[in-house]
Amino acid sequence: MLDTLEAWGHKHLAERIVSRTNLHITLAFLGHRPVNELDAITAATREAAAGAAPMELQPLRYRETRSVGMLALSDEGGAATAVAEDLHTRLERLGVYRREARPWLPHVTVVRFRRRPRLDPPLPILGPFAPSDAAVYLSRLSSSGAQYDVVESFALGG
Repeated sequence: MLDTLEAWGHKHLAERIVSRTNLHITLAFLGHRPVNELDAITAATREAAAGAAPMELQPLRYRETRSVGMLALSDEGGAATAVAEDLHTRLERLGVYRREARPWLPHVTVVRFRRRPRLDPPLPILGPFAPSDAAVYLSRLSSSGAQYDVVESFALGG
């Protein structure tokens, strides 16, 4: 799947294509957090991942915001949304997360840009897929874009 997504990006997208190693589905974006919260955040993510049901995702549409292009994903059966909701609740209890007003959208960011290019690429032919794990990432910003380092990863469904 990643090979197909990477080739599709190079063919249809402009600007700064997100590298294969940085492709992911964000369950919850926390922004800057103090290091002393990391253990609790990691535990909450581990617990939410352990309770995950099997997921079936597939590309639904290409969408742009002012700085990124993404593949919005369908969530057949709602299992991915259920994991995200579980994690949001756990993180809110810890006081480290505040839900956005709009509902969580399963998506993969595929390109970043300084000026919105208003692309309209065809969807990649991936078919249904299922993520295998969840991870806590440390994001480091640089001039070439964000670099994500895995702090710890957990199998979905335990």
